[in-house]
Amino acid sequence: MPNFEPNAVIRGSQLTIVGTVRALGNPDLFKYNHFRQALFAVAVGIAIQLIIQIPIIGVKLVLWSISWAVDLENATWDDTLVESLDFISNSVLQVPFLLMTLMRYITPTLDEIFMESLKWVDATYVQKHKKDDPKNLRDMYYPNLSMYTSEEGKVRTPKAAGHAAFFMFLRRYGKRAGLLLGTYLFSLVPVVGPFVMPAASFYAFKSSVGTTPAAVIFGAGFILPKSYVVSFLHSYYASRSLMRELLEPYFSRVPFTHEQKKRWFADREGVLFGFAFAFTHVMKAPFIGVLLYGVAQASTAYLVTKITDPPPSPAEKERFAETQTTWTNKHDFLRLPFDSLDKLNVHEEDEKPKAPDTPSRRFS
Repeated sequence: MPNFEPNAVIRGSQLTIVGTVRALGNPDLFKYNHFRQALFAVAVGIAIQLIIQIPIIGVKLVLWSISWAVDLENATWDDTLVESLDFISNSVLQVPFLLMTLMRYITPTLDEIFMESLKWVDATYVQKHKKDDPKNLRDMYYPNLSMYTSEEGKVRTPKAAGHAAFFMFLRRYGKRAGLLLGTYLFSLVPVVGPFVMPAASFYAFKSSVGTTPAAVIFGAGFILPKSYVVSFLHSYYASRSLMRELLEPYFSRVPFTHEQKKRWFADREGVLFGFAFAFTHVMKAPFIGVLLYGVAQASTAYLVTKITDPPPSPAEKERFAETQTTWTNKHDFLRLPFDSLDKLNVHEEDEKPKAPDTPSRRFS
């Protein structure tokens, strides 16, 4: 479990708490433009609930009509049918998460929230360490990243990226939803059905957590109810997908190749999962879930300052992406006490003479 160790997941959850508190302290997060988008988000939230409920209400009406001719009081299949529709809609097809994510391709507000929050994180850092020697402070993130707008790192708003990013997201969503739906339906097949969910869990987690922990999850699949296993798989895939979407403002600016981005995510997998897991479940809340997407986007700005290096000037960014594929300060950061996440941490080796161009390791 080199990248998915429990300590990394726990640290990611801690960053969720600190990042949310930091984001909510930014007064610019609630300025008029964002408030207007929040009202739009509430309207979308209402639409989401209507879309989810329409087929369920339709089935209930049909069952109500049947109940006039057939006694359903002692039957259980009708309740099971309604519960299955609701379960597939929320845990398999992930309709609320789909529509919330589509907001990124409707309005650029989420990108604006990320950048404004990044500016706030820098300002807060300077304020917290105003009594420290400026030479010991880290470089800022916002000034240089805000200038990363050339073609290879262009911000993916609908006008800038056309339909490419939108269809790429739909392709990823369709593949994931198809896999979960197919697994769920195949689990209903007699004889082999009971083995489907445990096997799918083992396949999903083997590459992330290792063979032994995945085998434990495989065994638990025979004990826990099927709905628990499907919800578990949904949480895993939804958290990964949410994290990729929340990091889109960063990756749309820094010119990573597909292979570089893959290594970047793999080296930070545990922390990213821990960070996104709580937001994935909170966003299921009716109406307010869409609003909390903006809070999650703002919190991601704080996360970026913990798991990446400050970006150089645009003139020096050609090799920057490759230097970020490996999280060089990972082990040092994971060992920090929780109450030291926002404190200047100068390592002993920083006090010793260093070779030229060796970056010092400091966290705040």
